[in-house]
Amino acid sequence: MSSLYVHIPFCERKCLYCDFYSIEDRSMMSRFLMALGREIHAYAPFREQSDVETVFVGGGTPSLLAPEHLWGILGTLASVFTLRPDAEVTVETNPGTVDAEKLSAYRSLGVNRLSIGVQSFCDRQLQFLGRIHTREEALRCFALARGAGFRNISMDLIFSLPGQTLAQWKEDLQQAVVLDPDHLSVYGLIVEEQTPLARMVNDGQVRPNPIELEAELYEFTMSFLADHGFEQYEVSNYAKPGYRSRHNDNYWSHRNYIGFGPSAHSFWQDPGVRSGRRWWNLANVHQYCEMLDDYRLPIASGETLGISELVTERIFLGLRSDGVELERLHADLGFELLRHQHEIVKELVERELAVLDDHTLRLTSRGYLLCDEICERLLR
Repeated sequence: MSSLYVHIPFCERKCLYCDFYSIEDRSMMSRFLMALGREIHAYAPFREQSDVETVFVGGGTPSLLAPEHLWGILGTLASVFTLRPDAEVTVETNPGTVDAEKLSAYRSLGVNRLSIGVQSFCDRQLQFLGRIHTREEALRCFALARGAGFRNISMDLIFSLPGQTLAQWKEDLQQAVVLDPDHLSVYGLIVEEQTPLARMVNDGQVRPNPIELEAELYEFTMSFLADHGFEQYEVSNYAKPGYRSRHNDNYWSHRNYIGFGPSAHSFWQDPGVRSGRRWWNLANVHQYCEMLDDYRLPIASGETLGISELVTERIFLGLRSDGVELERLHADLGFELLRHQHEIVKELVERELAVLDDHTLRLTSRGYLLCDEICERLLR
């Protein structure tokens, strides 16, 4: 099985923390959509290699797409690839960019999952982040999505915003569980280089929270959401039973995926082959369109991954999510983790940072707090 990702590089307004490629100028939308169609058709040979289990339309702000534009994208994907009848089809949606009519149209096109970028229910924090919506618009967007027939809705939230207290974060989580979404993606604020937020931090205009407070907020998140029926299945992701993101699960399980659009990444490993390929597109919509206008793929660069690189990625991704499947790791790549790192694994289990069951090494909630450090030790 494989996944498809489509990057829509347009935003109404760029958020100060975002380092994903996007632009505010939508004058190239029509040209971009034509180029996107050409790129999708160029990957037709992959149709015979794998059925598609998930489609994710991200960005940027994909919910800026008119229904007829989204219909064109999904129709092209369906004509080029073999989509499973039960494929998960997700569109990222920002409050303030949709209404009841657009959401109903999305649902009628086969979109069966929404990922709503709420980020915060505090108007002051939303304004600081550069979001275009208010608390009330976020609440309304969720209600409209349910009214349009969506029964699988995820929400994004950000914690450890500058000056945020535990009490304030608790209010955000309480509001989220009152809405009763099916899935939550909850991220600690990261100061990415080359973003307005990074410049504000460097200039002393913004002071990030102490790492101790960030850890406290994260621990509270894990406990609070568990108490409200959410299963944590990845460092930053929580789901009600049966509502895990199948698309993200494919990423974390090291399955094949193809990305379309400026800056999109792809990974492919042929069955039975102990090497893989990764490639990524130019992060420039003008160059992207120019190359596809000339019927050239807009690939910026790529790499071949040998056994050691694949083992490293398989362990890193597994520990971040549902665990490292030791038998699959050995069968696919010939690597026996317990033989190579027996003492470290034993220590992690004894310190209750990990559990070893059903031939799978999983991190505990305590282990998630130290995920990066644990990965570094295991991968030495």
